[in-house]
Amino acid sequence: MSENHEMPDPEKIKEIMEVVSEKVPGLLKELTTVLYGKDQAKNFGVAISTFYKELKDAGMNDEQAYDLTRQYMSSLNIGGIFKNVSSHDKND
Repeated sequence: MSENHEMPDPEKIKEIMEVVSEKVPGLLKELTTVLYGKDQAKNFGVAISTFYKELKDAGMNDEQAYDLTRQYMSSLNIGGIFKNVSSHDKND
């Protein structure tokens, strides 16, 4: 089996990089708004408080409800998810 070790066309690489540099900042801004916008923050707070209240209503003590709520919050936190994935990859 022979491998082709030709260099990519520099003009094609330049075109790709120009498109990436134009599109990526806008995509990141939109993603940030979707994940961390005002409405999303409000919904996140309502979800967390509802979860905690339901645990308390089910008879859990403050410590149990707090611990489970922290776990629930981290499962909804996209930054936490990426952090966990990143630390998991380093352990492999």
